[in-house]
Amino acid sequence: MWRGVYPAVTTKFTEDDRLDIAEMERCFALQMAAGVDGLIVCGSLGEAMALEPEEKIEILKVAKGVAGEKPVLMTVCESSTKRACRAALDAAEAGANGLMVLPGVPYRSQPHETVAHIKQVTKAAGLPVMVYNNPVAYGVDVTLDMFAQLANDPLIVAMKESTDDIRRATEVINRFGDRFAVFTGVDNLALESLLMGADGWVAGLVVAFPRETVAIWKLVEAGRMEEARAIYRWFRPLLDLDVSTNLVQNIKLAEVHALGSTDRCRAPRIALSGAERDRVEGVIKAAIACRPQLPEF
Repeated sequence: MWRGVYPAVTTKFTEDDRLDIAEMERCFALQMAAGVDGLIVCGSLGEAMALEPEEKIEILKVAKGVAGEKPVLMTVCESSTKRACRAALDAAEAGANGLMVLPGVPYRSQPHETVAHIKQVTKAAGLPVMVYNNPVAYGVDVTLDMFAQLANDPLIVAMKESTDDIRRATEVINRFGDRFAVFTGVDNLALESLLMGADGWVAGLVVAFPRETVAIWKLVEAGRMEEARAIYRWFRPLLDLDVSTNLVQNIKLAEVHALGSTDRCRAPRIALSGAERDRVEGVIKAAIACRPQLPEF
């Protein structure tokens, strides 16, 4: 059901720390114009844990207004199953096309607790679900045996595979066939995952470089691997900025230079400064200076 490039969009803030609706509308529209296949709001890159529940719904509605017929998924990341179910139901009532569901972070739940959490959230909303599996960041691995327990729920349709283990995509496909859509969730493993059969890419740097991200996906789909590799090799230093504790600050700074946007974050995050800002800006500016000519698809 879901396939292709799904940006995990950033949340934009005004100088007085309110939601910058106009800037989100502009940035989301640039994603759609580049040909992405859907949007995912209020994820890690969207500073979910710093947002109020009502703000998340407002962001969802902004994305829905821009995305048209393409799906918009709401991220559900709560520390209790009760709050997660409430958030899922609120998203469903506000028009979300699906959910991206995390375990109940920061608690490192046991396998049976994780499975129960995902099933309860799915039931609460009655929407299709992508399970976000990122044990590197959140300490809980939704293993293949756990996905086998989730496979009997027809609403659990996809996984965002962020284990940082390139072997996992093949293991999932070998065990489950096409039961779950597999999305790569690690920017600097994206092409490797797509070549191994992943169905799509939940992308981060796409928010600053949407045309290049979509080009890689479309070239892979067309079997034009050399052209995809050439763009990916150019992209790789930028993609590394996603694999960092500063991914939000890094990627928002990329949006400053590539889109003329802002890098305002919500505290406790603070926009990059000093030597680290200089370093990241160096990566971004070097890439922009030799931006590749994209082929026709």
